[in-house]
Amino acid sequence: MTLLDLTPRTETRDRLTGLPVAVIGAGPVGLAAAANLIERGEDVVVYEKGSDAAASVRAWGHIRLFSPWRHLVDPAARRLLEREGWRMPPEGDIPDGRALVELYLAPLARSRALAGSIRTGVSVEAVTREGMDRTRSVGRAAAPFSLRLRSADGVVCETSSRAVIDASGTYDSPNPLGAGGLEALGVEHVRDRITHALPDVHGAERARFAGRHTVVVGAGHSAANTLIGLAELARDVAGTTITWLLRGTRAPQVGSSPDDELIARAQLGGRVEQLVAEGSLTVVDGFAIARAEPHGDGVRLVGRRRERPHSVDADIVVAATGFRPSLGMLREVRLDLDDIVEAPRRLAPLIDPSLHSCGTVEPHGYRELRHPDEGFFIVGMKSYGRAPTFLLATGYEQVRSVTAWLAGDVDAASAVSLSLPATGVCSTDLGGSCCT
Repeated sequence: MTLLDLTPRTETRDRLTGLPVAVIGAGPVGLAAAANLIERGEDVVVYEKGSDAAASVRAWGHIRLFSPWRHLVDPAARRLLEREGWRMPPEGDIPDGRALVELYLAPLARSRALAGSIRTGVSVEAVTREGMDRTRSVGRAAAPFSLRLRSADGVVCETSSRAVIDASGTYDSPNPLGAGGLEALGVEHVRDRITHALPDVHGAERARFAGRHTVVVGAGHSAANTLIGLAELARDVAGTTITWLLRGTRAPQVGSSPDDELIARAQLGGRVEQLVAEGSLTVVDGFAIARAEPHGDGVRLVGRRRERPHSVDADIVVAATGFRPSLGMLREVRLDLDDIVEAPRRLAPLIDPSLHSCGTVEPHGYRELRHPDEGFFIVGMKSYGRAPTFLLATGYEQVRSVTAWLAGDVDAASAVSLSLPATGVCSTDLGGSCCT
C-alpha cells in the first residue's frame, strides 16, 4: 500500500503517466477487470476489503447459481488461467458459490499474473480527484484520482490512480426492511434477531433456525432460496415454521417461466409455488413494515396490511429485500446516475426491470458506463443500481469494453456483443438479483 506522499510534486506534462488503474472489489467482475487490463499490458491494483478475494461470494457459497460455467468465466481470465495450466470445469454444470470460488475465483486471484496486484483487507473509504472536490473544474481531467484507504488494522492512507473501476458490488448494501425505502424504526434494538439474505440454514446457521419461527421478508430469488431451505429444515426438525412476508398483494411468479433457459432459476420458482400450494409456509402479503421491536426473545414487525394496522411476530427475520448501490464513498466524484434505479443514466433504459430480464439486456460498454469524471466507471452488479437483472456474463462484457477504452483501443471498446440465455421478465418487486 502506498502512503500519501506530501513532498512537493515536480510538475509533469501528464500527471497520469505511470499511475495504475485502481479496481475496487476482488469479486468476479473486479478480477475480470484486472485480467483484461493485465492482458493488455496495463498496470492495475485491486482493493478488496475482505480478507480474501471473492469475500462476498464466499458468504453465500452454499447457494447454487442459476448460470452454468459457460456464462461464469470471463474470457480474458480463462486465457490467463489456461496459460498457467488451469482447466475449465464442464461448461454445462451449474456450481454453487463455493465451487465458483474454489474452482475459478481463488485460482484466478492467486495466479502469477494477478496475485501481485491484489490488496486484501483494504477498504476504499472515498474516491476524489487529487486536490479537488467535486465543485472544481479547471484541470480536472488531468488530475489523478485519489483513493482514501483503510487497512484491516486501521491504518488510513491515500494513493493515486489514473482511472478507477468500481466493481464493489451491492451485497454489503441491502435494502432496508421498512416501507418507503427507509429502515424500519427500532431496528437497532433487534439487530441480533435480523439476518442478512441467504443465511446457511442447513450448514453453519442450522442451529439458529431449527425449531424456530422465521419470517422471510422479500419477493425474489434470495427469498426463494431461503424459503426452500427452511422448508427442508422443517421436514427434519419439529417446530420449524415459516412466514413469507410480501410487500405486494400476492405471491409473485419467481422465475418459473417454461421459456427460461436458466433452468435452475425456473426450477427455483416452481418449488416455491409448490410450497405455497401445499401450505408449507404462511404467506402474509400487502404488508408495509414501519417498526421493529423486541417481543420476548424474538422480534415483532409492526406496520399496515391493506391499510389496516397489523403485526407479525418471529424468532428470526431474514431481510431478503434486495440490494442497492452504496454511493457514500463516491460523494466527491461527478456521477451521472438515473433518478430511479441509480444506474448510469445511459444504461438505465437498457436494464429497466419492468421491461427487461437478464437475457434481454442489450450489449453495452464504456459509452453507457462512463461518467462526467473521465476515467471513472461503475461496473458489475453495482452498475445496475437497484435493478435485479444482473448476469456475470454482462459484467464481463462491461469490463472488456471499459478496459479496452482505458488502454486506448477505441475500436475494441466500441465493438460490444453479448450472447445471453433467454429469460422471462423479472418483477420489479424482486428482492435481490433475479439472475446471478
